Amino acid sequence: MQTLALLMLLCCLLAGGQANRVYVHPFHLFAAENVSCEPLHTQTDPNLKHIPVAPLDIAVLAPDTRDALTQNGQNITERTAVLSELLNSLGLRMYQGLSSKQRSVNTVISPVNTYGTLVTFNLGASKVTARLFQRLLGLGSDTDREDCVSLVDGHKVLKTLQGINSLVDDGPKDEITTQVWVFTRRNTKLSDDFVQGTQDFSDASFIRGLDFSQPEEAEKLVSTFMEKTSGGKIKGIFQNVNTSANLLFATSFNFQGNWRTAFKPEKTSLQEFHVDEATTVMVPTMTRTGQFHYLNDKMRRCTVVKLSLSKRSYMLLVLPHEGVDLQQIESKLLTDVMSGWHESLQEGLLELSLPRFSVSSANDLRQLLANMNPEIEAKLLGSESDFNKLSDSKPFTIDQAVNKVIFEMSEEGAEPQVGVQEAGIPIKLWINRPFFFSVVEGDSNSMLVLGRIINPTL
Repeated sequence: MQTLALLMLLCCLLAGGQANRVYVHPFHLFAAENVSCEPLHTQTDPNLKHIPVAPLDIAVLAPDTRDALTQNGQNITERTAVLSELLNSLGLRMYQGLSSKQRSVNTVISPVNTYGTLVTFNLGASKVTARLFQRLLGLGSDTDREDCVSLVDGHKVLKTLQGINSLVDDGPKDEITTQVWVFTRRNTKLSDDFVQGTQDFSDASFIRGLDFSQPEEAEKLVSTFMEKTSGGKIKGIFQNVNTSANLLFATSFNFQGNWRTAFKPEKTSLQEFHVDEATTVMVPTMTRTGQFHYLNDKMRRCTVVKLSLSKRSYMLLVLPHEGVDLQQIESKLLTDVMSGWHESLQEGLLELSLPRFSVSSANDLRQLLANMNPEIEAKLLGSESDFNKLSDSKPFTIDQAVNKVIFEMSEEGAEPQVGVQEAGIPIKLWINRPFFFSVVEGDSNSMLVLGRIINPTL
């Protein structure tokens, strides 16, 4: 009865993102070949293939070797559209849980990256845990009985996600780089399925074995290795490693963005940014006058403006009206709200002043799940999870899972700002207080990044 209640909760969490899909169920787009409903409580297939893990050697920094990505013959466009809807819905709910706990700091997550992490873990999950993963991801079968589960092909899902990222990397372009690190106990063998999943999901993956018996030394070794293999961008991710740890998992999602139309550096000046009623900071503020798509949402008491990034991507920036708490707006973010904003935008002449900003965050995936519901975290990654398929060692746990997101922008753009006098008097829009933003891949409508800036100087 408890499991049934949890399944109902997971379905409710994603209900908003699935309302428009009436012609096909997501499961059928990503189902494994010759799928059948497998009994939940039978033993794991003894013929599962496990492969040894290379020991961590700080002098060997090359990523794991991999096969070239291949796509199956099904309708990739349809898969992408369906998967985008699912990851957007789950990403917004995770962001809401995080922002409600971190109300006074800059925050950023990547729905694409987080979704991919969960799919990768599902490749090593037992049938009971896999069923809950698939429900959370919106990929559970609609015809399963209570005592069995039909499994999706996680590799199809991961390759579709990587395909979404590749849509962005098409110049004039923004650039996305995704890396995965897995550190496991020395002499452990990992599921071939799981190892392949880390490669489907990333531009580079590193799976290494080491000794956890001296946790502080292990932490330093892992931190040094990650710093060297990330070009100095990632270090100190894992804290309080346990001597009995089985597996540490980390990803980085690095988004380096370019505006479609560049801001002129000579128009950037130090301006006030009001962090809160008592705190004001001076921040380099870019200004550009031109035609923008924007919306004054009087009901939700905010202004929304669309900023074109690369050939396909755009930023949707949401500024609360004066006196309105940003959290009030974030708590009501749903996929239909975001799409409604986009559909209601109208073009007009703006003088836009925007702080120059970048933001990064390391998000504990277990905490993201616990923010949504502690029972979900316990069953998927916590004390009640079962990853018997992940390794030949049993029982096996995922001890830490961290998603690092780095988001960087500057004045630069793919096209120069043309010095043409726009007709009319522009409306001034000064982004001088905390705001929310999302970065969307325009073809698939996938949310690549969700974040908020409380203080651009941090």
